[in-house]
Amino acid sequence: MTDLLLSGLSADNPLAYLAALGVLRTATLAAPDVGFELNWEIANGHWRPRLRCSTDIDRAQLIDLLDKELKGSKNLAAFNLGDDLTVNIGDFRNMLIRSQASAAAKDRRDVDFLAAFGSDAIESESNGKPTGKIADTAFRTMSGAGHQHFLKTMRTFIDDTNASHLHKALFEHWIYDDALEKHSMRWDPVDDVRYALRWNNPSGDSDRKTKGSVWGGNRLAIEALPLFPAQPHQRELRTTGFSKRSQETELSWPVWLPPIKLPEVRSLLALAQLQKEHPDSGELSALGVAEVFRSQRITQGKYRNFVTPRPI
Repeated sequence: MTDLLLSGLSADNPLAYLAALGVLRTATLAAPDVGFELNWEIANGHWRPRLRCSTDIDRAQLIDLLDKELKGSKNLAAFNLGDDLTVNIGDFRNMLIRSQASAAAKDRRDVDFLAAFGSDAIESESNGKPTGKIADTAFRTMSGAGHQHFLKTMRTFIDDTNASHLHKALFEHWIYDDALEKHSMRWDPVDDVRYALRWNNPSGDSDRKTKGSVWGGNRLAIEALPLFPAQPHQRELRTTGFSKRSQETELSWPVWLPPIKLPEVRSLLALAQLQKEHPDSGELSALGVAEVFRSQRITQGKYRNFVTPRPI
């Protein structure tokens, strides 16, 4: 087995954690016969991911593999639903039907992203009234306010992210030296840049054009979304990994010790035990889980952000 420590990523940041899952999913799609696996270990004071596979591979080869696979996402229909997830139920259903043909041909990329984005079975509401639009994923952080668009931002990352951004995100300490303007999925706690917490108005900060983001981390995190599908539950849509307690929406995720492949990771993320207020450490330990992190999703005006997670 060859193994590479992804030293730039850590489990105590939701964006970096999603990026680690995105690496595993992307590498598995690019080379399904290589047998990629992922586990976590403590390095430099943080839980960090180690990627393993059954063939010799170095950092440069991994980056090249990921970069080529990610470029193939540009024409996926799922990313071209519009600028945001304010999609008519009928249009979404028609796209799901069309994507079944690709899924039957063993290309599940479109249908998996669509299943992560929302559902045609649950209608969103506004002020208690149905909108005719789909209910969408709990990972959505923006819907057009301030010219910030959920799907359009994804397309921007697909167009702009290159191999150097990926290498910097995976193997270097994050110093946020990529342009932030129009380049943030708002999944990193540092993205909570409210005016009340700063000396100046962040929307007019010229530094946003030169720094503040990690493009490679955001790009890879997008690829993790299919591991968190949304499903109807009674009369609402639930996203894998999320729970609601006392009107608070929280995302919980596991850190595991034994190397496991993508299907096992998908199952682990969906464990009901992770969503309990006080997860049973004995039960989780028997499954190889060493820690669980939890982050509250907050809403400020028309934006959503994730707060710094806590180990539970």
